[in-house]
Amino acid sequence: MSAELLHALEQLERERGINKDILVEAIEQALISAYKRNFGSAQNVEVTIDRTTGAVRVFTHKTIVGEVTDPATELSIEQAKRFGADFEIGDIVEVEVTPRKFGRIAAQTAKQVVMQRIREAERGIIYDEFSSKEEDIVNGIISRFDRKNIVIDLGRAEAILPPAEQTPGEKYNVHDRIKVYVINVKKTNKNPQIYVSRTHPGLVKRLLELEVPEIADGTVEIKNIAREAGSRTKIAIHSRNENVDPVGACVGQKGSRIRAIVDELKGEMIDVIKWSSNPEEFIASSLSPAKVVQVDLDEEAKVARVIVPDFQLSLAIGKEGQNARLAAKLTGWKIDIKSESQLRSQIEYELFHPEALSDDEDDVEDYESEDVLEEVYEEEDMESGEPEAPEEDMETDKDPEDADEAGEQGQPDDSPEEESEEETDVDSPETADTETGDETQDNGAGDDESDADKTEE
Repeated sequence: MSAELLHALEQLERERGINKDILVEAIEQALISAYKRNFGSAQNVEVTIDRTTGAVRVFTHKTIVGEVTDPATELSIEQAKRFGADFEIGDIVEVEVTPRKFGRIAAQTAKQVVMQRIREAERGIIYDEFSSKEEDIVNGIISRFDRKNIVIDLGRAEAILPPAEQTPGEKYNVHDRIKVYVINVKKTNKNPQIYVSRTHPGLVKRLLELEVPEIADGTVEIKNIAREAGSRTKIAIHSRNENVDPVGACVGQKGSRIRAIVDELKGEMIDVIKWSSNPEEFIASSLSPAKVVQVDLDEEAKVARVIVPDFQLSLAIGKEGQNARLAAKLTGWKIDIKSESQLRSQIEYELFHPEALSDDEDDVEDYESEDVLEEVYEEEDMESGEPEAPEEDMETDKDPEDADEAGEQGQPDDSPEEESEEETDVDSPETADTETGDETQDNGAGDDESDADKTEE
């Protein structure tokens, strides 16, 4: 060993960021193993490397005794006085036992151990670096596809983008630069496993912090984010300074700030909403771009009933209910959306429906009372022995056989002519009037004839 070893260790420290002291300690441990393996010593051995010259020295610990039985671990009092006059029986003396050819043996034996320690040190550095970046954004380049996973090169490490964390509809190509959100870093026996995401709401939050200085310095606070990756995101923000408009700060001049985020998310729509401590105002704002007429809250059930104009109902609900679903996630309330016409119909139904129910109940009661009365009448008729009086409405529905039976019993039958006259008189008064007029005319004509006869006489 020489100073060249220390120069090599210093170069590794500069290139790979591994501390030189860590490597020196690893070499010392490797040399201890090599000494015990090659020289068959089970005694306590220490190896030290001079940090300046690179010289390697091996020491062993021996106990001072009155009579030596094991020269490898024991030392007499006379031998101990060569190292110092203050030693007594029972003390431990550090004795140098460096072999002459130990440098070549140490180099061959310690090579693999040193390389292993270097890899472990690199893994530890990578783990510490990226574990501190959890819930943060990192830049990478898509290197390859591993089945459905996407492997992203982050420089000193590789990250995995699982299928569940890939944005639906987004296309990924090899060598494309991409920004991802670190969700988890796992320490393994090999390199650390870094899992990243493109669908996490934290990605939008970190992009806003990069693009909006007011959010980075804490003037504007992000209260909550509701996201459906690849489609739409709603962000609730609040300004701690009354003179700063939170929505304007996030949107930027002519939408420059928010447009940069939309481009990074491949065209995903972003709604920036002003947060309010008043739940009614916050819920009404969360349904943007729809305009809300009225919001009624049920505090116990945590339900908000929202009224919107008829022409804004589909806009408030959104495609497949997306706008209402994101608003519910953002506010934490269950939202029930109705149009003005639906509300009007519901109110009318609530007002008039109980009366309709009461009418139906009255009709049922009337039908039941009529049935009871009919049963009473039938019982009385049976007791008296008299036939039931035929109803007027049933006269026209009598069968001919019934009419014949009635005639045999002595009931008078009206002639067809009289019946026709009666029916004509009852059913068609106009016809009766016409016949009466004709009779009058005939009577008038008869009078004229009698007058003419009298004149001739």
